[in-house]
Amino acid sequence: MAMTSTELAHGLFTVLETGDTQLAAEVVSADFRNREAAMGPSACSIPGPAGVLASGTWMRAAFSELRFPITDITGDDGQAWVRLRMQGHHTGTFVRFRDGSLDQAIPATGQEIDFEQIHVLALRDGKVITHEALRDDITMLGQLGVFPPAPATALRMITWKLTGKAAHAAAHVTAQAQAAALRTSSH
Repeated sequence: MAMTSTELAHGLFTVLETGDTQLAAEVVSADFRNREAAMGPSACSIPGPAGVLASGTWMRAAFSELRFPITDITGDDGQAWVRLRMQGHHTGTFVRFRDGSLDQAIPATGQEIDFEQIHVLALRDGKVITHEALRDDITMLGQLGVFPPAPATALRMITWKLTGKAAHAAAHVTAQAQAAALRTSSH
């Protein structure tokens, strides 16, 4: 029996939290597209489950105890609308990309994140085929001390950029995301 829109949405966010390759194959269409992948490593743009698993790996590299508690959900056979919170502990470097290149690296702050997001999932043949989101990134960046810039955070980010640590962190998380995508294609 095909999963409901609610089950598919819960499944997608469970994949992001856990990296469960079997669940990814069950809930994500082979032609899945993520409209939000541009700020992640290039592997996040790979169609299908591979891109979703790469996205989860990228986020979990920066945020331990990553979770997406759903606060409201509605849907039908063609779409699911999900309101949730993104929560976690910033224990790794959060690397943001622009068109596959390093945009910003935020060294671990030890801060908790907890902010709201709304996701729209398109569904077809019992699987998720597209994803787009409206996120409160300003709140998240505020919780990390990036916006408005806390002097200590700004200094660390500048130092990381000048010393090459930011580029190293970007290369590392890019390799992790690519490895997650490749593991998926081998299953």
